Amino acid sequence: MGLRSIERRLERFVEDSVGRFFRGGVRPVEISHRVTREMTDSRSVGVRGQPVVANHFSVSLASVDLARFADVQESLVRELCDAARETARDEGWVFMGPVQVELTADPALRGGGLSVVARMKEADGGVGVLHLVNGHQVVLGEFVLTLGRLSECTITFDDSNVSREHASIQPDGTGFVLCDLGSTNGTLVNDVPVARHRLDDGDRICLGGTTFFEFRAG
Repeated sequence: MGLRSIERRLERFVEDSVGRFFRGGVRPVEISHRVTREMTDSRSVGVRGQPVVANHFSVSLASVDLARFADVQESLVRELCDAARETARDEGWVFMGPVQVELTADPALRGGGLSVVARMKEADGGVGVLHLVNGHQVVLGEFVLTLGRLSECTITFDDSNVSREHASIQPDGTGFVLCDLGSTNGTLVNDVPVARHRLDDGDRICLGGTTFFEFRAG
């Protein structure tokens, strides 16, 4: 997918959520375009040969523009992070840590001005959250979490395609590792079957082909 196609998709993604509230000055889609460009320009090759991109973005705006975003700043940041994760998944890029977007005021900028500084930043220790489709969030910690149909599992799924003890997630010191426990219908991460996988920010996990949830780092 080319940069132009990515930007069109990000424009719909961001503008549908918060962009319609703003007229004049910096628009949310302009920020998403700049973040996407910075991700693209930051590409490097990781130790396992995979393309690694920036995951931390410092966005500077004119004070007047930042003030206009005050009531929806949290939503805007969340949308921009989600868009960055989705772009990375589509392109096969990986991050060194959780995606973060910071919005700050720069007195040197006039209204409509915008600058973005991108960098790669490792996760500050093992912190993770599972986002389930029912809206619930499960915070991971220094314990082994089990997933399956059995009531004894940490997280129980009422899905016949999920095995009784389907998978586990365990800390490894700096993050978390997902392990399939010999399930009948398998475990996927970003649509790829896995037996063992170190979770990255934004990974989409599927148990049995029908039960989905997402991992967020940080």
